[in-house]
Amino acid sequence: MTSNHISTPDLCDEFPELIQVVEPGFINFGGRETFGGKIATIKCFEDNSLVRDLVAEEGAGRVLVVDAGGSMRRACLGDMLAEKAFNNNWEGILMYGCIRDVDEISQLQLGVQALGSHPMKTEKKGIGERDVAVTFGGVTFNPGEYLYADNNGVIVSPKPLM
Repeated sequence: MTSNHISTPDLCDEFPELIQVVEPGFINFGGRETFGGKIATIKCFEDNSLVRDLVAEEGAGRVLVVDAGGSMRRACLGDMLAEKAFNNNWEGILMYGCIRDVDEISQLQLGVQALGSHPMKTEKKGIGERDVAVTFGGVTFNPGEYLYADNNGVIVSPKPLM
């Protein structure tokens, strides 16, 4: 995957019948502004236990999509988990919720988009689901499909576009 050359407008032009476009609202926080790969999913709410577990796995060629319920009350990703994701070769993380430690995360060569930032960490109760279809932003994200993101937006495709 040459995620340095992703252009969501170009992919939309080339594959209009394949892609779904996520509604605007995500902010680019990572040190890598473009990223893409095979989707892995987590559904959780104000508990990032499963995020911690998944970023500890090998992530080469994969993007973590976290449906954190759109919570604006807790951060489901901080610098320690983002660094773990980077060290385990994840392409990026799309967080339907908040992150924290934004200055540190901006220094990592990891794609990170989220709704916003919040300084409060989550509870750790081990509650959530993994590898399930999640829906937000007008799109359903299925594990094994593909996500591409840049400063123009986020798109999803049932098959690889690059």
